[in-house]
Amino acid sequence: MAQYRSFRSMGERFWQGVLKTTAGGSWASQLPISVQHNLRAFYFDGLFSSAQDAIVGTYLTLFILALGATNAQIGFLAAASSLAATLMLLPGAMLSEKARSRKIVVLLSGGIISRLMLLVLAVIPFFVHGQTAVIIAISAKVMADANANLGFPAWTSLAADIVPISWRGRYFGMRNIVIGIIGMLVTYLIGQVITSTGSPYGYQIAFGLAFIVGMCSTFSYSQIREPKLTAHHHAPLSYSPVSIWQTFRADPNFLAFCVYSMIWNFAINIAGPFFTVYMVKQLNAPAVMVGFISIAASLAGLPAQRFFGPLTDKWGARRVMLLTGFLIPLVPFAWVFTTQAWHPILVNIVSGILWGGFNLAAFNFMLSISSTKELARYSAIAQISVAVSSAVGAALGGQIVTHWGYSAIFICSAIGRLIASLMFARFVKEVHPSPEIVISPV
Repeated sequence: MAQYRSFRSMGERFWQGVLKTTAGGSWASQLPISVQHNLRAFYFDGLFSSAQDAIVGTYLTLFILALGATNAQIGFLAAASSLAATLMLLPGAMLSEKARSRKIVVLLSGGIISRLMLLVLAVIPFFVHGQTAVIIAISAKVMADANANLGFPAWTSLAADIVPISWRGRYFGMRNIVIGIIGMLVTYLIGQVITSTGSPYGYQIAFGLAFIVGMCSTFSYSQIREPKLTAHHHAPLSYSPVSIWQTFRADPNFLAFCVYSMIWNFAINIAGPFFTVYMVKQLNAPAVMVGFISIAASLAGLPAQRFFGPLTDKWGARRVMLLTGFLIPLVPFAWVFTTQAWHPILVNIVSGILWGGFNLAAFNFMLSISSTKELARYSAIAQISVAVSSAVGAALGGQIVTHWGYSAIFICSAIGRLIASLMFARFVKEVHPSPEIVISPV
């Protein structure tokens, strides 16, 4: 009996630990039960989504290369995905404001339609080969990204209501640590599967699993009890060019942030789509090595999340963005000196630390400078600036690498990131958020 009570006590402590962790930490115990429920559902949504993203983000380029894609087609894929995403952002913002449920918008677009495209990727080699397969794979990825961005404004708006503003750094820091661990495990295991199974069947298994864990994410998100806003009901906003320009005129700091985002993401995507291509074609790295290099970045990012989460709450998101933003340009420059397949491991360790802090702070910063009642609109406009500049950067990167080689895109990317950080430091200011809106569950 005593042994039974001991095991029961251990089980209860373990379960309480799980409940605390999935709500973001012990601090969440002071929140209402309905808020804790939403934090946990949002937590598991991120966990399963990270497993999906680890597979797609690490191995999609390798899969399309295995189907026979060229460097120009890889650049076109990145550009087309960004442009398609751009076209969906404003409709997504309008849907977020007009729909009776933001959650339904997210579930239908990014949760179901986008993830069905992963199933398409998994079955392509069963039916077609060669350039036809490449075109269908690129089209499926473009469709996936377009639908994911259709739901992005609604997702951002709902995320801001789910996570209390004063605890966002800690919550997303804790959430990102577990997401990073899951991403590393999945990346390693899928790399082993692809290497041992071979092409294309290994990739088909990988994207089939990505679809399954993606639907687990969709189910987790469906468990969120969507809050009902009680303080700022408003009529749907206009999204005409004149109206958007009026938003910029009324909020020049947000305009400066969007210009910064364009320069930053333009510079990133000059080189971004080609790191994996460089590892495979120039450094002769197999799929398992590509996966291991990705794991190095995720592993390095774990202590970064633990460090930068509280630091973001203490310093403010802008200072953390400045700290990491001026160091990140060193990352693409370091790629110039990689000559062996294992060299990118060292670069990605540094990259994982810096990007872990930057991404955490950047999301919180965007929420803090956005108008509370127009959050869907602000997030859509900001994401449009990202998507357009990313498309142009990727297209330009494809041309540069074709004519001048990989070192040229790495150096151009480093210089562009530095220019963007200087612009951020000079023109983009911190905005102290207004008191939180009181929300109640439906």
